[in-house]
Amino acid sequence: MRAMILGLAGLTALAACSPQPAAQPENTQSKQEKQEKSIVPDIEKRLAQFAPVRMDADLSSLTEQDRQVLSKLAEASRYLDEIYLRQTWAGNPALKQEMAAWQGAQAEAARGYFAINVGPWDRIDERKPFIGDTVRPKGAGFYPEDMTKEEMEAWLKKNPGDNDAFTSTFTVIRRQGDKLVAVPYHQEYAQWLQPAAQALREAAALTGNASLKKFLELRAKAFLDDDYYDSDVAWMDLKDAAVEPTIGPYETYEDDLFGYKASYESFLTVALPKESATLARYKERLPFLERNLPIPDEHKNLNRGTESPIFVGDVVLTAGDASAGVTTLAYNLPNDERVREAKGSKKVLMRNTIRAKYDKILVPIAERVLTPEQVKDVTFQAYFDEVLHHELSHGLGPGFITLNGKKVDLRLAHKDLYSTVEEAKADVMGVYNILALLERNEMPAEERKALEPTYVAGLFRSARFGVDEAHGQGVVSQFNYLMEKGALQVDSNGRFRSVPEKFPEALKSLLHDILMLQATGDYEGTKKFLDKYGKATPALRDAIARLQDVPVDIRPQFDVK
Repeated sequence: MRAMILGLAGLTALAACSPQPAAQPENTQSKQEKQEKSIVPDIEKRLAQFAPVRMDADLSSLTEQDRQVLSKLAEASRYLDEIYLRQTWAGNPALKQEMAAWQGAQAEAARGYFAINVGPWDRIDERKPFIGDTVRPKGAGFYPEDMTKEEMEAWLKKNPGDNDAFTSTFTVIRRQGDKLVAVPYHQEYAQWLQPAAQALREAAALTGNASLKKFLELRAKAFLDDDYYDSDVAWMDLKDAAVEPTIGPYETYEDDLFGYKASYESFLTVALPKESATLARYKERLPFLERNLPIPDEHKNLNRGTESPIFVGDVVLTAGDASAGVTTLAYNLPNDERVREAKGSKKVLMRNTIRAKYDKILVPIAERVLTPEQVKDVTFQAYFDEVLHHELSHGLGPGFITLNGKKVDLRLAHKDLYSTVEEAKADVMGVYNILALLERNEMPAEERKALEPTYVAGLFRSARFGVDEAHGQGVVSQFNYLMEKGALQVDSNGRFRSVPEKFPEALKSLLHDILMLQATGDYEGTKKFLDKYGKATPALRDAIARLQDVPVDIRPQFDVK
């Protein structure tokens, strides 16, 4: 309903070669709705940046009962697709419906690229529109499009009793006359959450795994009351389930206004128990890794739960935020700091996705941007371990901090900068922790030589998602800081090499600076850090320009529907 009210204002007229909307009866189509929409002329090229990959997964171990559970979980996931479509922008449903009738040379590519981006804004080109010219609302679909950051802050100053509801992860902000109001997710998205919850209850009734049954029942309840704590704990306690789902509202990346609001997503994975068991030893090292962080003990999170299971699986379906833009390799959840304090967090690695990105993207990148002698040092094992320790690092370091005498979640203190800095922290800390484990002979010595070149190639992979937008600043900052310290060098051919004798100390210094910005909740200091280090150099831009023939990312094709 709101999508039709908001419409598609601001989109420009369509060029002659662009798709033509199907004719509709005059009395049901407004003049605005009949307007044609412009499409960027290179839409086919943009779509080609995402290489289609069939995501193979071995389902032979699944029983018929497991397959029925998987089918019900896929059903629930499809409802989350509908919610996320609206969370990214209220105008998306109307535009998607209109695009379905478009014809012409660019129509299919436009639909394909819309599906990747879940909207008309290019996620790897600073969120610029590729359909029309409407500027993306910073608050996505979570806030009124005309509401500014200052307006909400002024409202909360006058109405401090609204603060908890307005900053909640699970509310949207709407106008009610001249008032701003917070609407709980379970009310705003009831049309899809209610049947999704029913599908979860039906999956729970089908499974023979007690821990999965408990999680699904509690998550179904959370869909209807927005209280996710108990189901997050139950997700942490999942054990021996052949099919493991991650389903619910988690990441706040979509909210560029405040960074408060969570988007719905779903990952459905088939367990690889042998691979998970091999990595289980790392969770026992978390207390050591926390103590080893290069910051004063007063800022370390020494009392956080360390249960932290590590799960390896093959992904068989994604939905919602998990299907938008760049494909996720791995993740570390839940984000609720209360659960992390009590239980730790779970690290999930999707083996088939990691392998696909390594083969199709990371190796070709390394061949084009690293010096020849370091290209041969890049390995899949080092890449896999860096992904793992990136995710482990999300569960280390500051969580709740003291700010102005109050205990607050770091996510709220760093607001819109939180995701940028947290992802950079995890990149840097992951490598720092591997170095620490190598020094203790707890990882194979041969990985030392592969560690830094693989990390640098991985930074280039991430940098291609946009060096001029907020999240890209975190990646660029790593390049520039390490260059400043002499840990990275560029040769006369514009190729990068790590400097092993300087790299560990430079990395330690960078991690210290990032962690202290987090530990003190220093929002203004974080902005200054990103302003100083977050601007791409000509050498970095030139290296990225040499990657034109390498896919930016994969476009997963799943057999489970």
